[in-house]
Amino acid sequence: MRRRMYFVLPDVPTAELTTNDLLLARIEESHIRCLGRRGTPLGKLREATVLQKTDLAHGTQLGLVIGGACGMLLGAVLAFVPLAGQVTLPLAAIPIGLLGGAIFGAWAASLIASSTPNSRLKMFSADFEAGKILMMVDVPHGRVDEIRDLVAKRHPEAASHGIEPAIPAFP
Repeated sequence: MRRRMYFVLPDVPTAELTTNDLLLARIEESHIRCLGRRGTPLGKLREATVLQKTDLAHGTQLGLVIGGACGMLLGAVLAFVPLAGQVTLPLAAIPIGLLGGAIFGAWAASLIASSTPNSRLKMFSADFEAGKILMMVDVPHGRVDEIRDLVAKRHPEAASHGIEPAIPAFP
C-alpha cells in the first residue's frame, strides 16, 4: 500500500531538483506528479493525471450509487404498481433498473466531475495563485518518514502538507 505525500515548492526549478533527489532515493518517476497554476509550464516535470486534477473518481462513484438507487426504485415501481390496464412488469425489472440506473448515473456524473477541480486540492488554491508547485509523491508505507526527512533536509524551502492515508493500487 502506498501513501501520497504532498509538498509545496516555490517554483519549477526547485521542483525539478526535488524530483531528481527523489529519483536518486529510488522513487519511480511515475509516482511523482506535479501541479501548478493553470498555464504554468512545468518543464521536465510530470504533470498530475486527470484523476489527480479532477473529481472524476469521486463523481463517478457518487453517480453509480445514486443512479443505482434511482434505477432500483424505478424498477420496483414498474414491478409492483399496475400501469395502464393492470399491466405490471416481472420482478426482473428491479435488478435491470438498478444496473441501468447505475451505468447511466456513473456516466452522467463522470461527465460533470471530469471538469470539476479535485476537492482534496482546494487547500492548495492560494499556493497555486502564488505561482507555487504542488508535488504529489506516492511512496510505500514504510518509506514515508525517510522521504519526508530527505525532502526536509535537502529542500528546506519545501513545505510538507501531509499524507493521504491510502492510494489505490491503480494509477
